[in-house]
Amino acid sequence: MEIIMRFLIRSIGSSAWLAATASIVLATAPVANAQSQPKPATEATKAANKAIADYLDFSDRTDFENADRGFIAKPENLTIVDDKGVVAWDLEQYKSYIGDDKAAPDTVNPSLWRNAQLNVKYGLYKVSDRIFQVRGYDLSNITFIEGDTGWIVFDPLISVETAKAAYDLVSENLGRKPVVAVVYSHSHVDHYGGVRGIVDEADVKAGKVQILAPEHFTEHAASENVIAGNAMSRRAVYMFGSLLPRNAQGGVNGGLGQTTSSGTSTLILPTREIKATGEELTVDGVKMVFQMTPGTEAPAEMNTYFPDFRAMWMAENSTNTLHNILTLRGAQVRDALMWANCLNQTIDLYGDKVDVKFQSHHWPMWETVKIKEYWKKQRDLYKYIHDQSVRMMNEGYIDTEIADMIKLPPELEKEWYNRGYYGTYRHNSRAVYQRYMGFYDANPSSLDKLPPEPAARKYLEYMGGAAAVLKKAKRDFDNGEYRWVAEALKHVVFAEPDNKNAKEFLADTYEQMGYQAESGPWRSVYLQGAHELRNGVPDLPVANAASPDVIRAMDPEMLFDYLGIRLNGQRAAGKNITLNLDFTDIQKQYALTVENATLNYADEWADKADVKLTLTKSLLDDIQLKKTTVKEAIDEGKLQIDGNEKAFVEFLGLLDNFPFWFNIVTP
Repeated sequence: MEIIMRFLIRSIGSSAWLAATASIVLATAPVANAQSQPKPATEATKAANKAIADYLDFSDRTDFENADRGFIAKPENLTIVDDKGVVAWDLEQYKSYIGDDKAAPDTVNPSLWRNAQLNVKYGLYKVSDRIFQVRGYDLSNITFIEGDTGWIVFDPLISVETAKAAYDLVSENLGRKPVVAVVYSHSHVDHYGGVRGIVDEADVKAGKVQILAPEHFTEHAASENVIAGNAMSRRAVYMFGSLLPRNAQGGVNGGLGQTTSSGTSTLILPTREIKATGEELTVDGVKMVFQMTPGTEAPAEMNTYFPDFRAMWMAENSTNTLHNILTLRGAQVRDALMWANCLNQTIDLYGDKVDVKFQSHHWPMWETVKIKEYWKKQRDLYKYIHDQSVRMMNEGYIDTEIADMIKLPPELEKEWYNRGYYGTYRHNSRAVYQRYMGFYDANPSSLDKLPPEPAARKYLEYMGGAAAVLKKAKRDFDNGEYRWVAEALKHVVFAEPDNKNAKEFLADTYEQMGYQAESGPWRSVYLQGAHELRNGVPDLPVANAASPDVIRAMDPEMLFDYLGIRLNGQRAAGKNITLNLDFTDIQKQYALTVENATLNYADEWADKADVKLTLTKSLLDDIQLKKTTVKEAIDEGKLQIDGNEKAFVEFLGLLDNFPFWFNIVTP
């Protein structure tokens, strides 16, 4: 029985939860493979990057002035380790080659390089009276609002280790004060994961510390990415460049920040949910007015206005970049129109009432007129992409055509805070198309396309074979036509996956595309693809990023939905299995039924079940967290199994375990 339960628990507690951290935490650090070193920038890449340098106003140092404004203190070196000495955050790997006085290398888009120079700034900063931020300690910022007796902390980073280090920096320079409240602005892990580094849950339970969050926060924090978690997590290796060396030919910048920390992620459940725009709350003498923004950057999100300070906390709804309408790791498409409308509401409610705006990524902005203009142009950025994409869609253009056609007006495009360091105009316009039209472009040939491998073999046959394609690709590569070369060589690689020349050539092509990319994630995607073409798919251990707190917040229904997508339909064909489950601590009973090769569940027992399991939800959590074993639970009388045990064994045999390191750039 222990083997059976291990199978179940391991499967629900590993790959499904990796993506919940919004990044991949690998057991080894990025390593440059000596077998195949990166290539230098080509003349075409140098010319493309120079064109960006000539187009944008690099003499404008306003962002650097804002990023430096209010600086108080920083440690000389910033490498943060956990209690076992394992590095959780290392800014030194970026500081060694990125600095204000260093020109962009040929292998980095100069606009992205500028963003990296800004994001590598770190330390404790004063935003305004009673508002302080620690920046550069993680992908996100942690904000400390000074109350009458202690701190109100907004968004305590990803990891316990980084949040604690930030709190220590504040205490060393501003005096040690207790945290009296924590505010989670939204349901992504970089905005709550480090909470136990600054708060003891006992104080929360005792009423000494409040935890505030937008309505439905817990549901979304626990459920986001579960269903597609394994695929999202593998794709996140590409998006965040987890295996890339940190240098001018590797990982440079993640867009929102340098990268993600890899420490211990936690969660303390909210003690109060904020539900309505205009809701007011005073905590420790600090008055806060909330603006609800669900369905924008996150399904549960809110901004916060401080009327006594004339300050506006924007969560992640407006940062100093274009954000994602659809993240490259995969997610449900966000609503660009809703995003623009929420920013418009911000302007209407608070546009004339702010002297400073600050947020969970990047640096603040001051002065009412500048802030209002910034909000208007961020609003119009999202609305322009939405409206123009839909306009062209209604004129009959498909997503790839729209992505190639959409051009922002100079008054939007030339603003540094509207540049595509995280999201891009191209993939966001395709996301808008996807939201309204889906995958089908209305061309009949797109309705039942061949999968990549058989299609590649036919392409190669029609194009005269691999040698002919490689010869033509060389000419186009030399002309800098990398987009087309990548398209053509992809077919060669998928038709002939052992063709080393084709893989190396495609890697060289992706590399140049990465060097030209202004978006940090686009750069990472291209360079990770090149890395795997040259060196193969990694076979590295992947740390289980399942936060114990998030696992405890997961309700049984989430587990059952996940088991349903793991059910192998072909193996389940013709099977009829019914399991009754009794969770005695939460007073809930369920029936799981396999019928018609599909898993369904009900919140009451079936009249005729093959087997019944009696246990507590907390026991399930403890087994999942390896605090106990099934044998121990049975011996101690905590787990009871009644009925046909073979039916349970058969049920488990119908569930797939997903491989993490599946191929992406090769078949």
